[in-house]
Amino acid sequence: MTANVPTADATSAVVARLSRLDRFLPLWIGLAMVAGLLLGRVVPGLNTALEAVKVGGISLPIAVGLLVMMYPVLAKVRYDRLDTVTGDRRLLISSLVLNWLLGPAVMFALAWIFLADHAEYRTGLIIVGLARCIAMVIIWNDLACGDREAAAVLVALNSVFQVLAFGVLGWFYLSVLPDWLGLSGEALTVSGWDIARNVLIFLGVPLLAGYLTRRQGERAKGRTWYERSFLPSIGPVALYGLLFTIVILFALQGDAITSRPWDVALIAVPLLVYFAIMWAGSYALGRGIGLNYERTTTLAFTAAGNNFELAIAVAIGTFGVTSGQALAGVVGPLIEVPVLVALVYVSLALRRRLFPPERSVPAGRPEPSDPVGRPGPGGRPR
Repeated sequence: MTANVPTADATSAVVARLSRLDRFLPLWIGLAMVAGLLLGRVVPGLNTALEAVKVGGISLPIAVGLLVMMYPVLAKVRYDRLDTVTGDRRLLISSLVLNWLLGPAVMFALAWIFLADHAEYRTGLIIVGLARCIAMVIIWNDLACGDREAAAVLVALNSVFQVLAFGVLGWFYLSVLPDWLGLSGEALTVSGWDIARNVLIFLGVPLLAGYLTRRQGERAKGRTWYERSFLPSIGPVALYGLLFTIVILFALQGDAITSRPWDVALIAVPLLVYFAIMWAGSYALGRGIGLNYERTTTLAFTAAGNNFELAIAVAIGTFGVTSGQALAGVVGPLIEVPVLVALVYVSLALRRRLFPPERSVPAGRPEPSDPVGRPGPGGRPR
């Protein structure tokens, strides 16, 4: 049996060994979205209670969910391998171009094509396009068996550029470019410090915790114990954090989404097109420039995902919680979550078609590049 092309029987055996959480993940995510929407509609005062305490401008429960979600995945990163990523100029340059040149431009174009007569929604979508993903993409990349070390580097790179470029790009795409094209524009006031604070909290804290955990764990009991015993024990926590975050996020915005279904559908169309263009284009680029499956997958998910937490916070802070811009930001995760979950499965299917193994590996033996086996989404060794 080859390394990445399992037979039907082997595939069934692998699926049978997955935990119930892993096997039915799309179902759990769908139920979490529905539960959040229903909570937001039927529980009086829930929004006020959830928004009562904030961390970095984000509701405390969401902040906790994000930190819990990201820590286990960042604890899996092999930090001694990061130099193999930073030396890959094809990957780094491609990611910067996709995230900071192509991504915002594509969203700007789609917002004007589909929402030319809906100024508030159009502006909200453009803000979503400017907020490059630094959080949930870690989960999607891990589920699709992408390169964890590459994801950590690209997310860190996005974070730096987000602090430096978000406000400038907001000014360009919402004020300067529309004027040049003879279109109506809007002003966007964004605090660079607020963005930097969010990056430090929601990336810096789990990144530092993950690094220290791996360093101390390997120093105390060795890498084999750390990856075969410790990581499987904390692996499911990431998915629990993801589901909790989704429930709270949709509970906060449940009323806005369910009370304006046609507007949600209107905003959803350009978002669907955006995710398809960015993911497929990035995947094709990775394949075209000779990246392996893991790094092609990481490039695609880091380019297609967006930091909807930041986009919602900016839209609410600038235009108000009941604004159309805020609604557009809220619709972002409503579309992004199920679409990127589906793309995880698309990516895994393309792996067998586009990235055939270079040689056979006996069944049950881990890849040479991963001597102790790579944990699956819930932390179980593959």
